[in-house]
This record gives sequence, C-alpha cells and structure tokens, in this order.
Amino acid sequence: QVQLVESGGGLVQAGGSLRLSCAASGSIFRINGMGWYRQAPGKQRELVATITSSSSTNYADSVKGRFTISRDNAKHTVYLQMNSLKLEDTAVYYCNAAVATTTFRERFGSYWGQGTQVTVSS
Repeated sequence: QVQLVESGGGLVQAGGSLRLSCAASGSIFRINGMGWYRQAPGKQRELVATITSSSSTNYADSVKGRFTISRDNAKHTVYLQMNSLKLEDTAVYYCNAAVATTTFRERFGSYWGQGTQVTVSS
C-alpha cells in the first residue's frame, strides 16, 4: 500500500555533512507527521527529528543546531540535513510517516522505511 524509501546514507568523516531523503509512494491520500529515527548497535531506536504537516519541527537535544528536518509535501518526501557529524551519530537511520491511504482516508497508519546506514569516521 505505502512504501517509504530512504537514500543518502554513507560514510563520512567527523565534521562532515550528509543529506538523507525519504520518499513515500503508493496509495497515499494524506500524510500527517513525518520523522527520522536512528538505531545504533546495541541501542534502542531513538527519535532524531519530527515535522508536522504544517512544518513545525522537533529535535532530539543531541542533534539540535546540527540537523535540520524539512519536507516537500508535493513530493511526499522528508529530508534530514546533517551537519557537523559526530562519531556518535553513527547508526541506521529510519524514516517514519503517518499516512492515510486512499482506502482508509480517516485513519492514519504508521509506516517505516527500511533504513539507511550512516557511518561517521574519525
């Protein structure tokens, strides 16, 4: 029904930048909130940043001032610009979206992408 596909991950040196993208496709009627989460080895998945349909944003304290979340509603896409990357930012990054499908227009389901690896080296 709905697929989320992330891209833009990779290997970067500490202090560098990466831009992640996540495009939603399928039987989309409306997308509400979108967000990025990450999971490092041996740790629980944690929130990185979220953005509402009206582009209000929220960030984890650990990324404030370094990461910027944005979205293009026409393209059903959410972005994460990551600057001043640190070793501790290494993780698999997942996007999430609250989507109402064309079949169930009044119900928002939570959808996840498959994840993209971000590795920050010293």
